[in-house]
Amino acid sequence: MEDQRKLVCYIAASLDGYIATEDDSLDWLFKVEMDGDAGYAEFMETIDTVVMGRRTYEWVMEMEKGKFPYEDKECYVFSSRPNENSMHAIFTNEDIPSFVKRLRKRQGKNIWVIGGSFLLQAFLHEDLMDEFIISIAPTLIGRGIPLFQELEKEIEYELKSVEQSGQFAQLHLVRKPVI
Repeated sequence: MEDQRKLVCYIAASLDGYIATEDDSLDWLFKVEMDGDAGYAEFMETIDTVVMGRRTYEWVMEMEKGKFPYEDKECYVFSSRPNENSMHAIFTNEDIPSFVKRLRKRQGKNIWVIGGSFLLQAFLHEDLMDEFIISIAPTLIGRGIPLFQELEKEIEYELKSVEQSGQFAQLHLVRKPVI
């Protein structure tokens, strides 16, 4: 199934593994020097679907002042209140394996699992994440929202590449084949 749609997490994290401060701030991230967009535009060309948790969706809408930045993509928001669809997103609380199976059956590009960390943990719990593209900022923020929550199992990835964009180190990891 080489042509199967992949689930990819493209995200930035602090050197100590946080994606945001405890109060959802990314101020620390925007202080870091970057060359261009760290491959963001190129990555966006590889996806046609975005998946996020409700907290991430609300943060994006607040930061973008109501202008949804992924209007040209199909968007799903996992929420315990799935009946609140918006003009930008389909809210769901569907079983994650069934959801992924349904999306992968359809023709299309890759699927971006944006976050947050609890949604990412749920996808990892089901061993569904195919790739990670993680931009590491050389900043320690001490505490906050971790990129990865605790898992009950080990999942192996292979390092595909490491690139530098300004002061960011970007790791591209792919799921190690299960034998």
